[in-house]
Amino acid sequence: MAGQSNPRVRHLRQLLGDVRLVRGDLLDQGSLIAAVERVQPDEVYNLAAISYVPMSWQQAELTGEVTGLGVLRVLEAIRVCSGISASRSPGRGQIRFYQASTSEMFGQVTVTPQNEQTPFHPRSPYGVAKAYGHFLTQNYRESYGMFAVSGIMFNHESPRRGAEFVTRKVSLGVAKIKLGYERQLRLGNLHASRDWGFAGDYVRAMQLMLGQDQPADYVIGTGVTHAVEALVERAFRHAGLDWHDHVVTDTAFIRPAEVDRLCADPAKARDELGWEPKMGFEELVCMMVDADLELLAASGGLAGDSFGTDSW
Repeated sequence: MAGQSNPRVRHLRQLLGDVRLVRGDLLDQGSLIAAVERVQPDEVYNLAAISYVPMSWQQAELTGEVTGLGVLRVLEAIRVCSGISASRSPGRGQIRFYQASTSEMFGQVTVTPQNEQTPFHPRSPYGVAKAYGHFLTQNYRESYGMFAVSGIMFNHESPRRGAEFVTRKVSLGVAKIKLGYERQLRLGNLHASRDWGFAGDYVRAMQLMLGQDQPADYVIGTGVTHAVEALVERAFRHAGLDWHDHVVTDTAFIRPAEVDRLCADPAKARDELGWEPKMGFEELVCMMVDADLELLAASGGLAGDSFGTDSW
C-alpha cells in the first residue's frame, strides 16, 4: 500500500512490473479498510513506518501516529474485513499479518545478545513507537485469535537502503570520494555497534514466519556485531582508500540518547524456522560499495542526493 505523497512510487512502479499498487494511508483508518477489502489478501506485511531514528526526534508526534498507531489501524482493517469479533471467530478466513518490529526496541540493553525474552528499553521515539506496535500485535493475536506475528529485525541493509542511513551513507561516501566528487565523509559516533545483515535474507525470514502452523514472534539477526568504525574501514579498504584520510567526526550527528551496542540471538529462528543468514558482513559492505560506484559512475555523482545523507 502506497501513501498518497510517496516520492518513490514512480520508481517502485518500474521495479515491480506487474505488481499492482493500491493506495492506503496509515493515518486514515478508512483508506486501510478500503484497501484490504479491495485486495482480499492472504497475507499483510506492515513494513511502513517513519524508520529514520534522528527524524523521530525531530517529529516525535508524527512518528507515534505513523509508526505506532499505524499498526493499530492496519490490525483493525484486517479484523474488520475478516469479520473477527470479540468472540474470536473469523468470518471470512484468516488473513496472516506480519509486523516489522526492530532491535531499536531493546535500546539500552543489560543482556547481550538479545533474544525474544530480553526486556525492551527503547532510546528514541522510533523505538518507543515500534514497541507499541509490537505489543499491540501480540495483543490482537491473544485477544482475537488472529495470525499476527512480529519479526524483531536487527539492521538489514542492501544497495536500496535510503541514503540517510549510516551503511548507505558510508557506501555512497566512499564511492563519491573514490570517483573524485567529494573529499570527506562526516559521521557521528564511530564506536556504536550493530548487528548488520542482508535485507534479502531477512525478507526470507518474514515469509517463513507467516508460513508456520502457529503464530510466534522471532528475533532475526546474524548474531555478529560490528562497530561503525569497522564498517567504515571495510568500505574504504574495498575501494583502495584509507578511511583515516577522509572521515571526519561531527558531533552534530550524535543522537540525544545513543544506543551503544545491539547483537541478536537468532537461535529460535534457526531452530523453529530453519533460518540462517546467507550473506556475511564483509560481502554485504563490498556489494553496497560496488553498487554505489556503478550508480554514481552512471549518474555523474548525483545518485542519493535527493534523499539526503544527514545520518549517524
